[in-house]
Amino acid sequence: MASVSASELLDRHGEALRLFTDRVHAVREDQWSAPTPCTEWTVRELVAHLTSEQLWVVPLVTGGRTVTDVGDAFDGDVLGDDPVTAWDRAADGARRAFEAPGALERTVNLSYGDSAADAYCAQMVADAVVHAWDLSRAIGADERLPARLVEFARREVGPYAKDLSQSGLFAAPLDTAADTDPQTRLLALLGRRA
Repeated sequence: MASVSASELLDRHGEALRLFTDRVHAVREDQWSAPTPCTEWTVRELVAHLTSEQLWVVPLVTGGRTVTDVGDAFDGDVLGDDPVTAWDRAADGARRAFEAPGALERTVNLSYGDSAADAYCAQMVADAVVHAWDLSRAIGADERLPARLVEFARREVGPYAKDLSQSGLFAAPLDTAADTDPQTRLLALLGRRA
């Protein structure tokens, strides 16, 4: 995890959720089935992925539950008939969970084993930032990401970006020139062309 204070981490987490929320609220009815830079996901599937990730936070962080305990509770259609409201509720729950006293000092059980909750939060920030760009591109919204979030996400994913492509969930990192802007470098780390 990028070395930051708890208050800075929570600030970045809140900013990342607001950024993605702004993009979700900008999706037009005719765009939910549009393709995204995540080649296997439509806009709805991308929003469902992020919504599901937020839903996991509450039982893992505040409930002390394990991945096994939660099981398949968040599989399938988590968006229902109102994707925007589903996202808003899930994001609010995740935000409150990470803000709870002592939450960032806990250990959480993730799919790859135990992790510090602050590291989990940092991963969630980076994921929301990058997927906000994906969603922006898919719906024709402003693709510029806030500089603080870009820097935070780049520091977070930089150490393990190459490993992400081996998971099959991310494309291999792309080469960039030394003078490439920070946002383009971040996207390239995750196999995306700006």
